[in-house]
Amino acid sequence: MLGPFLLTLASSLLLQVRGQSSPSFSRSLRRDGRCIYSFSVAGPPEDACSEPGEALEAVRELRSDRESQRRELAELGDRLRLLEGWVARSLGQHQEQEQGQDRGNNLHLLRRLQELEQENKQLRAAQCPHSGRGSQQGRGRENLSNLPSRQGTQPAVRASNWSFENRGFQELKSEITEVPASRLIQGNDPNDRATAPHSSGCGMLEWVGDPVTFQKADTILGKYGVWMKDPEPVPLHTRDTIWRMNAVGTDVRLLYEYRDLDQFMKGHPSKVYMLPEPVESTGSVIYRGCLYYQQRKSRTLLRYEMKTETILVQRDLPNAGFQGMYPYSWGGYTDIDFAVDEMGLWVTYSTSQAQGAIVISKLNPKSLQTEQTWTTTIRRRSVANSFMICGILYTLNSYSNRHAIINFAYNTNTNSSKAMNIPFENRYRYNCMTDYNPAEKKILAWDNFNMVMYDIRLSKL
Repeated sequence: MLGPFLLTLASSLLLQVRGQSSPSFSRSLRRDGRCIYSFSVAGPPEDACSEPGEALEAVRELRSDRESQRRELAELGDRLRLLEGWVARSLGQHQEQEQGQDRGNNLHLLRRLQELEQENKQLRAAQCPHSGRGSQQGRGRENLSNLPSRQGTQPAVRASNWSFENRGFQELKSEITEVPASRLIQGNDPNDRATAPHSSGCGMLEWVGDPVTFQKADTILGKYGVWMKDPEPVPLHTRDTIWRMNAVGTDVRLLYEYRDLDQFMKGHPSKVYMLPEPVESTGSVIYRGCLYYQQRKSRTLLRYEMKTETILVQRDLPNAGFQGMYPYSWGGYTDIDFAVDEMGLWVTYSTSQAQGAIVISKLNPKSLQTEQTWTTTIRRRSVANSFMICGILYTLNSYSNRHAIINFAYNTNTNSSKAMNIPFENRYRYNCMTDYNPAEKKILAWDNFNMVMYDIRLSKL
């Protein structure tokens, strides 16, 4: 668009300067790639040859005219270059202005979201002046501690033989089997999706809201990953601090720390940790100032303290499968999965004795010793992911179907399982990590490069 405009302008200017008629313009390309522009004006016809003196005078006039034309062309070229520079600067300023407006809009939305959350907290405090979050959680723990429970492990129910299908078949299987499951399982009303604030304390999960996206990974390393918040942080961290790990790679060691949600959304880490041992998959959690994760190619559990940047404890999880023996249906070496809820630190896995069924163990956060273990009847390879809330394990039926459901719950307080039918949206259709944050009563997930969060509602005890 700029080339024809400049050529038209050049011709117009030259005609105005010289005032001559019938000019001609030509353009040629040199071997070095430069363009040469030529302007020619025909002289008036002569009836007869001029005298020698007149001829010399004509030659001098022609030379003078040629020099004048050269100066005019040089001035014209300077004007054209200035015009090109002005156009380029104008386009650049326009693009920067649009980008600045987009950043401003995002920051405005973020501040508005934080203001709404603060107003919500103030309203709750005004309605219930004598029931803070800490006291509510304390009563929740006290109530759960009074529930009847059995010591030791529950004998595993003998299950049918389970073959080691390949990953593609697992994905196809999850897509096929979830449709009849959502129709046959009777549970909560799937149409009950009215927006409601989460309840305080403990209870059964009743509803999960729509996902809200906070960040998107910008490289292939971020297709799978885990993002975390510490429900019981220690100084110098707070509940606003966020951590993230990209799980794609054979030697995953980088843990990114973000001061708050604003820095997380901008992608500006405040610190990067280099872990002493590589990480396996997306089952890590942050709890009480430590990162709990599985060491790559092993059943070893690690407790990494971020304050000292050292591994304080490492302990093998007895008989636990690893490296694709009993993963979730999406694969990814998800044989061992940590979880945190109001009751503390958990780990889910499977063993050959359990024949592929999910095993739940309550862990001591300091020593990583197993305090109590439960064996469920839920096939680990048949579910897409799981998380713990109030000592209850919940499982997802699909990682790739957008309209998935939470299909089972196993209550460690009563040693009983229950079929569920709670809608759960995998908006980006590849959910590789799902964890619960008991401090905020929200679910965090990593869905196909995207880091998302869900509101929930719990029933009252």
